[in-house]
Amino acid sequence: MTTTEPALSEGRSQTPGPGRRRMGRTGVWLPTWELITTKNLEIRKRRGLMITMVVLVIVPTVLFYGLRLLFHAVDPHGYGLAGSPQFFSQSTNLIDEFGFIAAAALGAAAGTTDLSDGMFRHLVITGRSRLALYLARIPAGLAITVPLVALAFLMNCLVTSYESPPNPTTASFYGVTAPNHLDQAGLQTFMLAHPQQEINGFLPGVPGGPGTTATAAQVRSAIEAHIASYYSDYTAAEISESTPADNEMVKIGLWLELDVGIAFLVGLGFGALTGQRTTTVIVLIAFEIIVTPLLAHSQLPGFIDGQRLIIGVAMDQLRPAALAAASGPGQGGGGGILFGGRGAIGFPPMPTWAMIAVIAGWMVGWSGIGAWRMMTRDA
Repeated sequence: MTTTEPALSEGRSQTPGPGRRRMGRTGVWLPTWELITTKNLEIRKRRGLMITMVVLVIVPTVLFYGLRLLFHAVDPHGYGLAGSPQFFSQSTNLIDEFGFIAAAALGAAAGTTDLSDGMFRHLVITGRSRLALYLARIPAGLAITVPLVALAFLMNCLVTSYESPPNPTTASFYGVTAPNHLDQAGLQTFMLAHPQQEINGFLPGVPGGPGTTATAAQVRSAIEAHIASYYSDYTAAEISESTPADNEMVKIGLWLELDVGIAFLVGLGFGALTGQRTTTVIVLIAFEIIVTPLLAHSQLPGFIDGQRLIIGVAMDQLRPAALAAASGPGQGGGGGILFGGRGAIGFPPMPTWAMIAVIAGWMVGWSGIGAWRMMTRDA
């Protein structure tokens, strides 16, 4: 009894419970914290990649505002304050464009490092779940991309908040100057009370053209028929000429993070699919700076629904109003949800459910493609 009892107790102590058994399995599809942090460390050790990320995301903002602050300090009369709403929109668009490219490059590197380093076979031999190996790359890469973009945008917000001119009390659109903070009915009342502004301007919908003058009756009829369009242009002018409020800055920051997050997932999935980092980066850069602008700004009859499947079109519809308004009056459609989006490229807006489906489809679709390729790739 005394000899078997220790043996039994030892056997019991060596038998793992349900929790210990799950933690000890290498085939579990959910990545562990250790696996995520290891992959994050592997990416951060690539100094060339990290330097490229900083150069693409942080340096443009530093140079953009650093030069403007310097020029204003040297010549205050020749150069305005660095924090104007126009400069805020320009800097944000820089962060968006370069951040997309940087995030896509990081995703491509995260999806191909094991193959290029010859470590993929060794990882598979250990018995770890291939799906877990792929999923670990998502939080590991986002933990690098998200803070960098947040830091660049924070600098943008700080300069805009402390170096911006006072907000104007009026908004100008198509030669019409109206007080700020009017609702649609208030704007209509103001325009009907000041028809001479519309006659002297070039208000869309007013009959006539260069060298001709519309009558007051024609202006009144145009205002009543197109007041919704005029109000959209009025609010765009009001937003573009004013410093964004704090809540609007938060919306823009979330929109930026979503955009670069999608870029990382696409780069990761496409990189895992091709297995070639250089090829993936070249294709995604060409897609971002050539294909997307070409198809987004040129509406092809009979192919509009196909163009709406481009992630840039869906994300533009979700673009916060303060960024879309910088394109000037008469631009954009209307997302109308989440971020109060309105669009800047003038593409006909799609239904809200379709916009959400396109964005979710790019995120889930490319993640699924990348995971499938890693699970079926020969070791």
